[in-house]
Amino acid sequence: MKVPFNIPHATGNELRNIKEAIELRHLSGDGKFSRLCEQWLQTELQSGKALLTHSCTGALEMAALLADIQAGDEIIMPSFTFVSTANAFVLRGAVPVFVDIRPDTLNIDETLIEQAITEKTKSIVPVHYAGVACEMDPILSIAERHDLCVIEDAAQGILASYNNRKLGSIGHLAALSFHETKNLIAGESGALLVNKEEWADRAEILREKGTNRRQFFRGVVDKYTWVDVGSSFLPSELQAAFLWAQMESAVEISERRMKIWNMYHERLAPFESQGLFRRPQIPVNCTHNAHLYYILVNEPQIRAELMAYLRENQVDGIFHYIPLHSSPGGKKYARTAGALPNTDLLSETLLRLPLSIDLEEEQIEFVVSTIADFYASRKQQTLLPLGGKTEQKS
Repeated sequence: MKVPFNIPHATGNELRNIKEAIELRHLSGDGKFSRLCEQWLQTELQSGKALLTHSCTGALEMAALLADIQAGDEIIMPSFTFVSTANAFVLRGAVPVFVDIRPDTLNIDETLIEQAITEKTKSIVPVHYAGVACEMDPILSIAERHDLCVIEDAAQGILASYNNRKLGSIGHLAALSFHETKNLIAGESGALLVNKEEWADRAEILREKGTNRRQFFRGVVDKYTWVDVGSSFLPSELQAAFLWAQMESAVEISERRMKIWNMYHERLAPFESQGLFRRPQIPVNCTHNAHLYYILVNEPQIRAELMAYLRENQVDGIFHYIPLHSSPGGKKYARTAGALPNTDLLSETLLRLPLSIDLEEEQIEFVVSTIADFYASRKQQTLLPLGGKTEQKS
């Protein structure tokens, strides 16, 4: 039985919407479907202005511009994240400052942030790993004390919440992803959430290549022109049409993902009780979104062996990020604030299991049974002193 890591899900209404977008003869962005998606985000997330972007990377780059990040500024973030979290600020000449993650949620350790702040610090970028919220209240308190901007990297966090507030609505700015591996998808797309009202108008301008084009179409100005820096951050209307079909089915998609996540969690509980690996931990004040399911094995070598065993049995189990602080780019453009022992260890022992809503129950059972077979075979093996050969116990 083959179990792919991800199967991009289509609801069945994507082609209908794309056909309508073509018939409306508006394909370049900011049409009917873009407006529907943006309104849905503002309503469902209770956020400020929502602007669709061509990617979450683009949303983060817009956030860096809105926060007025300048050369030499420092941005506090975890090293255990995707490169875009750092690159958006490096492009402005800023220096990412990496702090360690918590061992329970794998999110930035909020207790280490304040000691990493210097006179150059401009922003804090919490990353909500696996759709589980960072401890946002302490982070916001630190930011207020030091007059810092909080930019949520909520790429994995759509519809998850922290203390009954949806992720993306809590910081001053937030970036979302609709990449094909996310809960709601458009192939490649994202969104910027602007929760600081005074930045909303400028966000529109930055997104429209530095022009006041949106104001022109609203009748605020009689012609549009170049007024600020900016770039082309818009997705096409075809992407928005695809995404709208996903948003229309968001409840069903979320329920199915949660069912699969819970199946994994229940069936893997005995392995954790035996001390073979650790399952995800969800704080009581967080509602996660079943974005991904991972296990944390006891040693890096075990992960390598388990990944190989799963692959032999046609199960796509994969690792996640190579920590940015250990990458060539991280060493060149960033620095660390102290040691990062949790980041180093957990990144080498984390294994992600297949999770997409088109997985069948028998596929999930097969993944679990394959993991069980792996640990059973390891338990049976013993190394004999003579010749260093491995023998199977009867």
